Amino acid sequence: MLLHGGMNISVYSDAGALSRAAAEEFVQLARGSIRSRGRFSVVLSGGSTPRRMYELLAARPLRESVDWSRVEVFWGDERGVPPDHPDSNFHMASAALLEHVTIPPDRIHRIRAEAPDRAAAARDYQLEIARAFQVDGAGVPPSFDLVLLGMGNDGHTASLFPNGEAVLEGRRWAVSVEAPQRPPPSRITLTAPILNRARDIRLLVAGQDKAVTLRAVLQGPHQPRRTPVQLIEPENGRMIWLVDEAAASELDKAVVA
Repeated sequence: MLLHGGMNISVYSDAGALSRAAAEEFVQLARGSIRSRGRFSVVLSGGSTPRRMYELLAARPLRESVDWSRVEVFWGDERGVPPDHPDSNFHMASAALLEHVTIPPDRIHRIRAEAPDRAAAARDYQLEIARAFQVDGAGVPPSFDLVLLGMGNDGHTASLFPNGEAVLEGRRWAVSVEAPQRPPPSRITLTAPILNRARDIRLLVAGQDKAVTLRAVLQGPHQPRRTPVQLIEPENGRMIWLVDEAAASELDKAVVA
């Protein structure tokens, strides 16, 4: 058996404890990045576990622990719906966090996946990221300070789905994709080339329904086309899996010791 990539794994009693730990790490990383680089660039994720984390960040005492005026927000993926739609990752993050803190509007970079031409919208998002980092939009991707990701029970992360074309992407930072059997199917997602440039990646996984897949990802063969979360291998950064006991229930004890 192979512990994929030698990744660090932290196990928590339940999803609530996992969310609290993730929120506290967010604060620590934000403070460190702002202190050393003057800002904190973070890629947000959708899903119920990140939502709990965002709600904790939006409340005292954590809300007062971050200089939100120096935070710059991006998204790992977005569904092809308007920004006020219940299925929108932007909408969820706004309701849970962004409406409760003082991030300047020009530092909130949502993906306009509701655009009729999603391929063009993906290109536009790549250029928006490049402008935010003041780098060449056709060059080497910049490094986010923190990327937050989840994992589906099919092994997808962001909107990188099993056997999808985006799994093979080696150049573009953002692409339009169609999700299998998931309304709404049309999405825009960041890709492995830019996600793996991050200084820190936290992969949040909670629930018994993820346990078998997590075992396959961490202890099985490297098959990123089948389990795209295995694409996430930071070039020079640090990646930590934050999982609850239910999700970790199928892992060998030696893996989580």
